[in-house]
Amino acid sequence: MKIQSNKVFEHLDNSTKRITIEQGGTRSGKTYNILMWLIFGYALKNTGKTITICRKTYPSLRASSMRDFFDILRHYDMYDEADHNKSNSEYKLEGNLFEFISLDQPQKVRGRKRDILYINEANELYFEDWQQLIFRTTEKAILDYNPSDEFHFIYDKIKPRDDADFYITTYKDNPFLSKEIVAEIERLKNIDENYWKIYGQGQIGSSQALIFRINECNSIPSDAKFLSYGMDFGFTNDPTTLIIIYKQGDNIYLKELIFEKGLTNSDISNKLKFYEIDRKEIFADSAEPKSIEELYRMGWNIKPATKGQGSINIGIDMMKRYQLHVTKDSVNMIKEFRNYKWQEDKNGNILNVPVDMFNHTIDAVRYGLYDKLARPNYGKYAVR
Repeated sequence: MKIQSNKVFEHLDNSTKRITIEQGGTRSGKTYNILMWLIFGYALKNTGKTITICRKTYPSLRASSMRDFFDILRHYDMYDEADHNKSNSEYKLEGNLFEFISLDQPQKVRGRKRDILYINEANELYFEDWQQLIFRTTEKAILDYNPSDEFHFIYDKIKPRDDADFYITTYKDNPFLSKEIVAEIERLKNIDENYWKIYGQGQIGSSQALIFRINECNSIPSDAKFLSYGMDFGFTNDPTTLIIIYKQGDNIYLKELIFEKGLTNSDISNKLKFYEIDRKEIFADSAEPKSIEELYRMGWNIKPATKGQGSINIGIDMMKRYQLHVTKDSVNMIKEFRNYKWQEDKNGNILNVPVDMFNHTIDAVRYGLYDKLARPNYGKYAVR
């Protein structure tokens, strides 16, 4: 059968690696040609295989790669209604099973194993999502995405693997685009430099959903003044964090001291002794009054941070008034700042609600900053 494909198909056809990463700009043909390869380059050459096509949410899956898959089958007169299990989002082709799953279907994500995994718009996923999927994949994983995230686990943890191929494609690699579409893409050059970099050139851009921009520094300047400590409690799933905060004019300097799971209050007290915190103020998560009271009775100057309706966004707004500097040895805090984002709706519109992840050190900073900067006299006249 004669088919029309571009170099993405060739990448997959020639790859011998376990993982193929297709990073690229808009309309480079990534999704379409990956699906073409799954059908013609793999399924028609094998039988008894399970091919999983995945995306973060089911509505986005249905509107993108699932629709393209069935359009391809119909275009090449290969679609058969009898082979389509619509209730389970599955299709049988030449003795192979194509299944369409999303991360909002945990029973499928953590279910049976597969031979081939294709993750469409893979930068929508978290690292834990990836781990659950790759653990159950026996042959090959394929990822595609527009590099709209400035920092992502794909760049740090998948791309450097010795069993991964990495490719970048752009609209120039898709010979089937009309002149009008090409012109629309190239208009980005003069409209938005960041969009042109991401969607025109297929290069890593700056995420519009990223909440903070930070500078990394070697150490805290000697003339910066100590402000407070911020603490967020955790235990089994989340870490306990302790951040020391300094202020110098319009600059806030941050250093991570504790980022550890499984700490009891006694363990925390021992670590506070190690850092010689003495009677310096610690502002901690007020949702843990018992822990705060126990640490107070152990002799620490710890206070519940002010919380309430809108306190997260108020704290974020306060933090954004300053230039934030994080010491380079604060590796967990740097990672969280690079991944702390606003939520986006199904159309990619940014919402004024932060994603409830990568926030353990950031919450600690909020606690330490708010009551010192918004309520500078807090605790001075309190009698306990």
